[in-house]
Amino acid sequence: MPHQNPITLYLKKHGFETLRPKAVLFDMDGVLYDSMPNHAIAWQRSMAMFGIHMTAEDAYATEGARGVDTIRMMVKSQQGRDISEAEAQRMYDEKTRQFHLLPEAPIMPGILELLPQIIADGLTVGVVTGSGQRPLINRLVRDFGVYLDPAHIITAYDITRGKPHPDPYLAGLKKAGNLHPWEAFVVENAPLGVRAGVAAQVFTIAVNTGPLPDEALLHEGADLLFQRMTDLSHSWTQIIKDATSV
Repeated sequence: MPHQNPITLYLKKHGFETLRPKAVLFDMDGVLYDSMPNHAIAWQRSMAMFGIHMTAEDAYATEGARGVDTIRMMVKSQQGRDISEAEAQRMYDEKTRQFHLLPEAPIMPGILELLPQIIADGLTVGVVTGSGQRPLINRLVRDFGVYLDPAHIITAYDITRGKPHPDPYLAGLKKAGNLHPWEAFVVENAPLGVRAGVAAQVFTIAVNTGPLPDEALLHEGADLLFQRMTDLSHSWTQIIKDATSV
């Protein structure tokens, strides 16, 4: 059976006629920053203080969701309690404190080569993150301000339902200029994030920068998969060429 073009498969899956990207919506942790190892440590240390056992695998598996949603889920499953958003926020504040005790995570290799290409092709850069940590949002502007308008950042506090629901990426489309799903790319590294991008009907590129198997991302419907951000950067010109020729 001949190999089918991922863009052709995407158009067929969603019933769209064309893919004409005008924006790229990036997740933050594990995509723009190599920050997931730090997040895993912070999650484990902070949740232990509240009697919650959380593994590094749990941190990666729930990445992309709003932190308060992850906490409420973990408390319910381990302690059988339904806690309020306010209580979950207090616990998340401790997780944030633990995270900022750790060394600053480096920018993901390949990102600073990819972003100029996106801008040169006339596309808008957006960020859609489950984080609500103001220092991290400030760092985005500091590190990527030449490519990223702060008005194009979606955080946990911009939406009620986080990933894996489509709402964060639908909000990202709106902030990028009231775009249709076929007018953007999503770049994600986490299963919940991939599921959110696919649910929003956006062409979703998975980059497996963490320890999860490729299948964990492909199973959620990723349209393309790369092993490293540098691979995506090197393939960018071909991706745009393919998108505009279908």
